[in-house]
Amino acid sequence: MSRLVSRSLLAVSLAAALPAFAQSHAGHDMAMPAAAPVDHSKMDHSTMDHSQMDHAAMGHVMPAPSEPREPIPVPTDADRAAAFPPINHDAMEHAPQINSLLLIDRLEHWDGQDGKGQAWEATGWIGGDINRLWLRSDGERSGGRTESTSLEALYGRSVSPWWDVLVGVRQDFRPADSRTWAAIGIQGLAPYKFESSATLYLGSGGQVLAKAEVEYDVLLTNRLILQPLVEATLAAKDEAEHGIGQGLNKVEAGLRLRYEFSRRFAPYIGISHERSFGDAADLAGDHARDTRWVAGVRMWF
Repeated sequence: MSRLVSRSLLAVSLAAALPAFAQSHAGHDMAMPAAAPVDHSKMDHSTMDHSQMDHAAMGHVMPAPSEPREPIPVPTDADRAAAFPPINHDAMEHAPQINSLLLIDRLEHWDGQDGKGQAWEATGWIGGDINRLWLRSDGERSGGRTESTSLEALYGRSVSPWWDVLVGVRQDFRPADSRTWAAIGIQGLAPYKFESSATLYLGSGGQVLAKAEVEYDVLLTNRLILQPLVEATLAAKDEAEHGIGQGLNKVEAGLRLRYEFSRRFAPYIGISHERSFGDAADLAGDHARDTRWVAGVRMWF
């Protein structure tokens, strides 16, 4: 009986002491012991309901479903016909097949050892991508009179993306007389973007001339362009009355620096050197070689 009374008194004392203990420890941050790491390999996952777990909160990314929730219908012939209706070619507006270009490559004034003068070289064509009519002209004036000028009319056919074969006629105009030549040649863009042309001329009296020209554009900037040029002329026989000698007649090497204010208009300055060889040099005498300063403009339309 005394033990029962003692236990009752102890219980009453503890009940009275607990509120005071809680009030005295209020506001204190009591550190909780760290939880022991869980070994997931020893857990029985078969008894766990994973469908109720919040995978987003756990940092898991669920893969996208491989199959759509609603199956995609298989396209039918009617669907394809509606997506690709027949094209009415008669209603389409085609680009014109006839194009044209006129390039005045050189229109310049020159000042050399033997005097001053003007010179020009121009090329134009009209036609399509394969067949074209080409017109070429060049000439020179000195001392207020025309020393030489020529005009060529050629049929050109593209034989590759970069080359054309030309066949036609050339007419020379001189102060004393004129001359007609049959012409055949090739022109185009050689590897590394060298603009090249070679033409063979067949004239009266069995004369044969060959002319080759190579030029290249060096882009110093997008608008400042340096253009070196080399041109050579050969002849099959002597013609003293025309100043033509057998073999290599003349070589011209030039260097022109132009600035393209627009792609269609570019003034330039440069230097050109001409030299005659063999019998042509003997016929030219003191004029066998000449160095000229040039200034001009290059345009195309």
